[in-house]
Amino acid sequence: MSQPALDQWIGSTECQPDSLDPLHAARIAATLGVPAPQAGQALPPLWQWAFFIKPVDAGGLGRDGHPARGGFLPPADDRNRMWAGGRVEFRQPLRVGEPAERVSRVSAIQEKNGRTGQLLFVTVRHEFRQGGELAIAEEQDIVYRQPTPPKLEGSQPAPQAQWQESVEPSEVLLFRYSAVTFNGHRIHYDHPYVTGVEGYPGLVVHGPLIATSMVAAFCRAHPQARLKHLAYRGLRPLIAPRPFQVGGRIEAPGQAQLWAEQDGTLAHQAELRFEA
Repeated sequence: MSQPALDQWIGSTECQPDSLDPLHAARIAATLGVPAPQAGQALPPLWQWAFFIKPVDAGGLGRDGHPARGGFLPPADDRNRMWAGGRVEFRQPLRVGEPAERVSRVSAIQEKNGRTGQLLFVTVRHEFRQGGELAIAEEQDIVYRQPTPPKLEGSQPAPQAQWQESVEPSEVLLFRYSAVTFNGHRIHYDHPYVTGVEGYPGLVVHGPLIATSMVAAFCRAHPQARLKHLAYRGLRPLIAPRPFQVGGRIEAPGQAQLWAEQDGTLAHQAELRFEA
């Protein structure tokens, strides 16, 4: 599809309300193995990704389990879709059990040449509001790539961590995270599909789950910190069920570097700004 044709999707907008149901928050907590926030308490960082999901019936899904393209997001022929990274500005917490809404807008579309062929980058801006006030402003970078063997080996060594946790991405964890985020993408739970069609050696760990784990590890190491801004990106996939580590270090007052690593090399990385 030509760039002028793709540009027609810029400005595409949708609004999704959510009640931030405490029971659903409890399901997320059980999936992640952490205490559940109660009604009126703050929704933990990045848990908004498990809410505000537009329900799409099976007839509206593509072969890969994603919603079929050509609606809110542009079509991209037979390319594979991935969540490449993004930026999150934390204004104030969303409160569990209180009505909120997410307004989403396609803000940019750009075609680029990569080492694996043509890449289509789509940036979506989300604004999460509650009680008429902006709580979270976010940009997500989605990349469509031609079907090619995925990059699995890391080359960039992980820095020395000041805090670190290990995550075991079991098949049950991946299935339950897909369930609580209403994510039908088959690479996370369908072993014959992910190995036979998309060429991965096993189930792929969700990018949002990795980012959530990185930020949660920081928050446990720095419980008094108030998050301000997060910029994150994926460098390569992580394959279940092999454990991976999330950690980080303080680079300057109010600035931290976060990452996920496996076998000593980086897989995901992020920069976090915060108030102590």
